[in-house]
Amino acid sequence: MTSKLPSPILAIALAAALAGTLSACVPLVVGGAAMSAMVAADRRTSGTQLEDETIELRGASRLRDAFGDRAHINVTSYNRQVLLTGEVPSDAAKQQAEQLISRVENVRLIVNELVVAGTSTLVQRSNDTLITGKVKASLVDAKDLYAGAFKVVTERGTVFLMGRVTPPEADRATAIARQINGVQRVVRIFELISEEEMRRIQTQLAPTSPTSAKP
Repeated sequence: MTSKLPSPILAIALAAALAGTLSACVPLVVGGAAMSAMVAADRRTSGTQLEDETIELRGASRLRDAFGDRAHINVTSYNRQVLLTGEVPSDAAKQQAEQLISRVENVRLIVNELVVAGTSTLVQRSNDTLITGKVKASLVDAKDLYAGAFKVVTERGTVFLMGRVTPPEADRATAIARQINGVQRVVRIFELISEEEMRRIQTQLAPTSPTSAKP
């Protein structure tokens, strides 16, 4: 059943879909760029966020040099954990892509979800981008979740969820994603943390109040 989204939320989803449509002709894309402005604050330090952006850029560049237009590979990094999604022409190419990413500085773990298949069509990629936008919008709309803690990637109707979250948050986000029209499967690639760890992270990342600073 299709979820009915409030107008502002639907606008976000459609904007994300449009951004994906404009860039879908590029065979190698960096994951999450279209909505980066909306997740300025999350449970990663600013240094880690910068490392993730650098990993995505360098990884995409190396894959582009190696495969050209023979493959469609998305590189998404969260807390230095890299998710590879998309299509490659062979099992050897799938392993080669993982090896290339493993040599990128600061990568600590790789989740290789590449499939051996023909590259997806513009229509498929546009639909995936729309699904991603709807999932993100639904996470924003959920008052019991902190949307900035999640990263969402969709490939051929499969939604990949990343982030540093507690088990209840992981279950809640998974349930939300599964209810979105067009989602065929949800894959969880979370770093599960305790409630205590979450509070510690929030305290560390909280800005210092000017009134509390010592002269």
